[in-house]
Amino acid sequence: MFCKNFVSAAILAAVLIAPLSASADASGNPKAGKAVYENSCQICHGATGRGDGAAAAALNPKPMNFGDKVKMAKVTEAVMIKAITEGGAAVGASPNMAPFKETLSAQQIQDVAAYIRKTFVH
Repeated sequence: MFCKNFVSAAILAAVLIAPLSASADASGNPKAGKAVYENSCQICHGATGRGDGAAAAALNPKPMNFGDKVKMAKVTEAVMIKAITEGGAAVGASPNMAPFKETLSAQQIQDVAAYIRKTFVH
């Protein structure tokens, strides 16, 4: 009986954990994310990711500087994805950060997050 219950519990755990592991391990493609960044993010965050894009002059607060090691160390992957998907206000950041859930696919959001991490966060 113990063995049967243990096997059932192990199967149930594997079924429940598998989707979490897949999404937690899912990583975007930085190369694909570059085009997304240039088309959707660069206007505010700038070509160098320092929050100095063409539209940044009119924004208060200014867009996040992805090169700020201290601030970016506190931004988890989940928070970055949520900010891109739902907008800055959804994560307690600037309400100027628009949500992109209607204009970018989930894969594009993963890709641009990977591009930001690889390119600007050092």
